[in-house]
Amino acid sequence: MIPAAFDYARPKSLDEAIGLLANDGGTTKVIAGGQSILPLMKLRLAQPAKLIDIGRLTELRGIRRIDDGRLAIGALTTYDELLRDPNLTHGLLRDALPEIGDVQVRNRGTIGGAIAHADPASDMPALLLALDADVVARSTKGERTIPIAKFFNGPFATALAADEILVEIRFLAPREDYGSAYRSIEQPASGYSLAGAAVVVGRSGGGKGPFDDVRIALAGVADTPYRATAAEKAVLASARPADAAALATDGVTVASDIHADAEFRAAVAAVQVRRALEAAIARAG
Repeated sequence: MIPAAFDYARPKSLDEAIGLLANDGGTTKVIAGGQSILPLMKLRLAQPAKLIDIGRLTELRGIRRIDDGRLAIGALTTYDELLRDPNLTHGLLRDALPEIGDVQVRNRGTIGGAIAHADPASDMPALLLALDADVVARSTKGERTIPIAKFFNGPFATALAADEILVEIRFLAPREDYGSAYRSIEQPASGYSLAGAAVVVGRSGGGKGPFDDVRIALAGVADTPYRATAAEKAVLASARPADAAALATDGVTVASDIHADAEFRAAVAAVQVRRALEAAIARAG
């Protein structure tokens, strides 16, 4: 199908893009790789009055280490660029990235675009929740940092203001005393997760004692990605992975749709959490 008519701007700098967005009034969408918004526009499920194309802003690409030791991922870094970075060895990213979408999506789709779109079945939001990431947004008013736990407000809704552009994602660099993994089952036609589990386990003080840092995040299970806090507490209390996994949907309204009803999706979520936990624990040593 053909999208509804829209205006188009391709700014040459981030400052120019922010200026255009500030003067818009809320009827504009920012486009980067275009792998999410363009299909919606072709179906006329989205009809923005204007697109601001930031896809060629090289200042928003790349991976760097910042002063506090964390990694900073530019919002326009693609899945493929993230996967090929030799210094990025988080197990859950190595598990998930090769399976996201198809070759075109991985080469064109951006990390920032994936979380700004906030599809509840997308893998990247859950991965970043498990990594306890921070999101950096910028507007003409300045820059602010949003903890990823406060970023997703619901299906396709985030904490980004209408005049803000997501510029960077930050999270801890890999550590030898930590392990992580991602396990999921996808809907075959779309590749989106019916249930995906991202797990990080570690010993914040090093050594070989019990884990004192456990993060479990799920994609595709509810109307927004979430941390499975009951399952996390069970692991911290030395519960077996299977017992902890049984709590993966505790307190959550599990989604039911044409692909999977709530009972089946909850059962699948528990299996994926168990598998991801087992793999992450093995990788933590």
